[in-house]
Amino acid sequence: MTGVASSTARIAVTFAAALAVTLVPAGTANAATAYCESLTEASNPDWLGGLPDDTSLAALSLPGTHDTLSLHGGDITQTQENHGDSAETLTAQLDAGVRAIDIRVRKVDNEFTIHHGTFYQNANFADVLAKADAFLAAHPGETIVLRLKAECTGDIGSCTDENSDQDTATILDRYADEDPNGGRLYNPAADGMPTLGDARGKIVLGALQEAKGGLVGGYGLSQFTNDNWGEYVQDEYNVPTVGDIDDKWNHVRDHWDKTNSADSGEMFWNFSSGSSLGANPKTVSCGTGDTRGVNDHALEHLASNDVPRTGVVLMDFPGGDLINEVISRNS
Repeated sequence: MTGVASSTARIAVTFAAALAVTLVPAGTANAATAYCESLTEASNPDWLGGLPDDTSLAALSLPGTHDTLSLHGGDITQTQENHGDSAETLTAQLDAGVRAIDIRVRKVDNEFTIHHGTFYQNANFADVLAKADAFLAAHPGETIVLRLKAECTGDIGSCTDENSDQDTATILDRYADEDPNGGRLYNPAADGMPTLGDARGKIVLGALQEAKGGLVGGYGLSQFTNDNWGEYVQDEYNVPTVGDIDDKWNHVRDHWDKTNSADSGEMFWNFSSGSSLGANPKTVSCGTGDTRGVNDHALEHLASNDVPRTGVVLMDFPGGDLINEVISRNS
């Protein structure tokens, strides 16, 4: 990992001025709430353990995080509460009950570093595996669904891969084969939809995607294809202005309706996240002034309506009560 270390050292200067996450006083627009920026108010380290082994993974309601380790780079880039670099934030999320993660990687010296756009997130994929492995060793009844996506397009505003001649799948295979922390990464591509019993104690690869979104064949859940991705995944991420937050919420709510009218053997992913230069991720999720964020709408909707299954919900800055509400759908 010498090449990775040298590259991250060069990049580290960029983040010297990165803002630490703080919770502003109650009554202001970005104060911690039941629906936003109160991750550690939830404590659910073993919540899957009591569910039957024959439960389809698709039938579960799984709280997740979008751009799981995006902590640095400013308001337009940060998507999660900062509970520490080197994937310490992942540990906090897993302890809270998060069971679906969205990891974005840059290829450096044929290794994976964690990036959001041009910004290195002070973590590497090896850190993700180490923290996930440690959690699963301590909580063997649990599972983690992983979406892994190459981040670097080389376009303006994105990163560029460095000194790497291996493709994304080849590098991932090496991590799976050589992982010194337990080798828990499970590619279910040939097995159909796993049951919870199949998935316990494992990191289940839900999807492997290239930088422009194309799925890599032979990896992840066989249900997902490049042709049907939009049928099962709601990711209307462009929220041009604060005034468009309600439209984003409508997409989330409509996808929950779709999830609950479908076969429980089909998995649905619902991104509640969104952003643009006119509305950063925290504003979209948490709201600002008199404008309610998506997380606020989501918590109210779940608490007051019959939503039997949420599917996988990938959130920015989720609050403890929102995580608990998603988990409460499982029985």
